[in-house]
Amino acid sequence: MQDRGLAAYIAELIGTMLLVFAICTVVTLYVATSPAAQTGSDYAVVGLVHAFVLFGLIMALGAVSGGHFNPVVTLAAAVLRRIDPVDALVYILAQLSGGVLGALLVKAFLLDEGRASNYGALSISPLIAGNVAGACIEGIGTFLLVLAVCAVAFNPRARREWGPLAIGFTLGLDIMIFGPLTGGGFNPARWFGPALIGNEFAGAWLYIVGPIVGALAAAALYRFVIVGGQYALGPESPAGPGEVVENVAGDVSTASSRRK
Repeated sequence: MQDRGLAAYIAELIGTMLLVFAICTVVTLYVATSPAAQTGSDYAVVGLVHAFVLFGLIMALGAVSGGHFNPVVTLAAAVLRRIDPVDALVYILAQLSGGVLGALLVKAFLLDEGRASNYGALSISPLIAGNVAGACIEGIGTFLLVLAVCAVAFNPRARREWGPLAIGFTLGLDIMIFGPLTGGGFNPARWFGPALIGNEFAGAWLYIVGPIVGALAAAALYRFVIVGGQYALGPESPAGPGEVVENVAGDVSTASSRRK
């Protein structure tokens, strides 16, 4: 379990602020808000922005805080004992505050354009059956995102240099698939910021309950299926010491042969 400090809390606040600002800006600019709009919504652009922004933020700030930027990622880390519960609570408060600051930036720069979309606030589409279906979609999307985090960031046997890219593009894929249905939250801080600033709290529970359930399901799958009994050796080192040494030695050997 890693010790966190003030620098990590600030990194989570700033990272979440920038993430929400970028997401809500692109949603305001590229998602149609009226059936009579002359141009449709472009969720390919919106999804790619999600992917690139999260990738960049994890690369820039991940070494400081772990690059959560999402309360349910922090929840999964706490359940898997990757973060102290007190630190997890501070992380979540920093992330929610960052979400509000990010939405305020959108309002500052896109006052008139942003008003129509409530500054990027999330809402469900009439294409789906209702709030329960929306919560299920949010849960599935969050499950995929948190599972990617667990598999490449929490697992010492994974090739972690691929972590930021895998996590970012999992989020981007989530948005491309599910964005037209629920707006693509998968992050309570991303929902909370524009909801508060735009005063748009309709269906609030689905953007909270869905991601929480999805994150806990992903943590459970990682704990009991992907890692399994090896987790008993310790949450920081699911593999035994010998296996870790063998993996490192194998990586060094592979790198040496490639140079030759």
